[in-house]
Amino acid sequence: MTTKIKQKITPFLWFDNKAEEAVKFYSGIFKNSKVGKITRYDEEAAGATGRPAGSVMTVEFELEGQDFVGLNGGSIFKFTEAISFVVNCETQEEVDYFWSKLSAGGEESRCGWLKDKFGLSWQVVPTVLIEMLTDKDAAKAKRVTHAMLQMDKIDIPTLKKAYEQK
Repeated sequence: MTTKIKQKITPFLWFDNKAEEAVKFYSGIFKNSKVGKITRYDEEAAGATGRPAGSVMTVEFELEGQDFVGLNGGSIFKFTEAISFVVNCETQEEVDYFWSKLSAGGEESRCGWLKDKFGLSWQVVPTVLIEMLTDKDAAKAKRVTHAMLQMDKIDIPTLKKAYEQK
């Protein structure tokens, strides 16, 4: 039996033992999401890894057309900010929504960065920010950068005010 692969590269996320909980959390936030196949540790794999037989090993899921796999691999590895996922937002309402949902039980940080309750890093970024930061007018881009550096959650009206300042 062959399985058709939808994308060449799939992020594989290592959780201690909360992959299924994390997938439910993420799929509850992103409206365009699907939970896929769940594999379980059999006796042999459980014995080799110390995981309980029958417990969830992997969960396949999709968020906004992007495939992921969550693994219950134990406490050996932790997430770091070296890897993050960017959520591109068109409006302040989207920024507010994703910021509040993803940061619930986690940690807010500077410049649109946060860690969710599982320790995974996210950047909640309005697309207009990138447009402003790459403006040909270096003074505008500099003012926007300065404004952004003062923020945790990105505030589009404040960015626009800095951008349009004379």
